[in-house]
Amino acid sequence: MKSISLLGATGSIGIQTLDVIREHPDTFSLFAMGFGENIGKAIPIIKEFSPKIVVVGNDNTKRELQDYFPRLEVIAGKEGLVTISTADETDLVVNAVMGSVGLQATLQAIEHRKQVALANKETLVTAGHLVMEKAKQHGVRLLPVDSEHSAIFQCLNGENEKQLNRLILTASGGSFRDKTREDLIGVTREDALKHPNWNMGAKITIDSATMMNKGLEVIEAHWLFGVPYDRIDVIMHKESVIHSMVEFDDNSVIAQLGTPDMRVPIQYALNYPDRLELSGTKRLDLIEIGKLHFSEMDQERFPCLRMAYEAGKEGGTMTTVLNAANEAAVQLFLQGQISFLQIEELIKKALDAHQSIKQPDLQTILEVDRQTRSQVLSYLD
Repeated sequence: MKSISLLGATGSIGIQTLDVIREHPDTFSLFAMGFGENIGKAIPIIKEFSPKIVVVGNDNTKRELQDYFPRLEVIAGKEGLVTISTADETDLVVNAVMGSVGLQATLQAIEHRKQVALANKETLVTAGHLVMEKAKQHGVRLLPVDSEHSAIFQCLNGENEKQLNRLILTASGGSFRDKTREDLIGVTREDALKHPNWNMGAKITIDSATMMNKGLEVIEAHWLFGVPYDRIDVIMHKESVIHSMVEFDDNSVIAQLGTPDMRVPIQYALNYPDRLELSGTKRLDLIEIGKLHFSEMDQERFPCLRMAYEAGKEGGTMTTVLNAANEAAVQLFLQGQISFLQIEELIKKALDAHQSIKQPDLQTILEVDRQTRSQVLSYLD
């Protein structure tokens, strides 16, 4: 029985992780969970899975939750995420929280030699050098949950990673993949949230529409697999059947295929290195699909992808600024305070204003993150 602490339990990845736990009650149990403020989603989860500890975003949510569960141990604040990530009872931490709030919990879990299934790409984007150095130091292997990185991870199984030549990440193109930049003027929040292939949370869906999600994945892949940016490619693949590919020195290419269902990479990470049956997932029928399509990514059409490559190559705190500015700008768009195209404008403005600090420590990263968010908000004044 593997005891799991789930960070981000009420989000899209969290809910699908619970699906996996529910299907295999003799294999997995939920020891603890964390969420922000979504009491409505959290209450039925707590009733069903009976976690021993629950971490919430603030004191108001804590008081409200304890009205429902007076005997439940509830902790408010992100320090609670560290508590459940390092608890003796925790075998595996699933980090599915949104944004850089998951960074410290990941670092502490690694220090305590916990298995970490990472769906929080911002952790590596913000502080990849610190996370990977600590993982190496403590002998912890990070298990990727993102479908693209899980695909690469699976393609590398049994292979000599020194013979890896190129990583090829596939991109669905998001909600606006067939629109020109002129078509994007005046698009709405509701338009942006209509992803053609995947059912994801609001922030990730917007990131897919701007292609920042793929840019963050490029940076994450750089850290997870130790591959330089000029050997990480992104191609458009509208069907989301091939989740990513690896090219080797002999020009052989290995791909991982499957129907779009996040429960598959989640379960693979939870039960690595073994596989389990997973009901309710659609089997891949290539005859039914008939054709797969691929095209080159236009970085002028998707400038967020270009900015992510540039920030990654610059390194240091530049990727911290990229991530923080994006999170702040996306939140402003979701709140109706800026237009869709202003997301990339605010990110570029924050990047242009920043002088990168090489090899930053954790406190520097956290301070740059804070300053960047404040700076983006100041652009609206």
